[in-house]
Amino acid sequence: MSVFSLEGKTAIVTGACGLLGQEHCRALASAGASVVVADIDLVKCQTLVKELGEKHLAIRVDVTDEVSLKTARTAILSRYGSIDVLVNNAAINDMFENPAMAAEQSKFEHYPLDMWRKSLDVNVTGVFLAAQVFGTPMAEAGSGSIINIASTYGMVGPDQSIYKDKNGEQQFFKSPSYPTTKGAVLNFTRFLAAYWGEKGVRVNTLSPGGVQNGQDDYFVNNYSVKTALKRMAQPTDYRGAVVFLASNASEYMTGANLVVDGGWTCV
Repeated sequence: MSVFSLEGKTAIVTGACGLLGQEHCRALASAGASVVVADIDLVKCQTLVKELGEKHLAIRVDVTDEVSLKTARTAILSRYGSIDVLVNNAAINDMFENPAMAAEQSKFEHYPLDMWRKSLDVNVTGVFLAAQVFGTPMAEAGSGSIINIASTYGMVGPDQSIYKDKNGEQQFFKSPSYPTTKGAVLNFTRFLAAYWGEKGVRVNTLSPGGVQNGQDDYFVNNYSVKTALKRMAQPTDYRGAVVFLASNASEYMTGANLVVDGGWTCV
């Protein structure tokens, strides 16, 4: 099982304080990595590092800001001497302030341009910048693993019917920006894998399915019946996949999309 060990490795997780980001950090730490908990909220980063232990590092990072990323890179290399793993997890998923207006505002016909641009900036440009800034030292060193977090909605179009309540009322629509940006992440992964392959940097995508996190019962039921396993994911269900992609257990794997969705895309 030593191929799964990350002892002596430094791993960065962006968007580290989100629901899955925290689990990615815990998984990498449990495999032995020194984890850089990177998020825009430094206080939350520090709280998670207190849980993980003193060898880990909390750092504020805005993935849309090149200066922020480069400042973080300098601090990380100064402390650890190398960057071995990058989990590009930072992303936004549309939230509408007024639930009563969500169905109308989330319609494609009315979808706000500023929300579209913000999603592209974080979900696509943020992945590009983080890979450029943190991946370059990997290429220079001749090894590394980049894991870009996409989604099942990067592969298939949203089923809008799962957002209907038990009375058949559409509560909101899955907006166009999230599937578009996650689809872009998939092809950016392929580009980067081909570009840096000869440098020893592996680049793969992890495409998770929906995670149960306090959603309304109607949605959990609607989603679950569409999966082969008949349930939504738990936040911990992606730990093994992250360690696999980060470690030498996947040393001949690059440019691939690892789908962990309970069978959402197979039925």
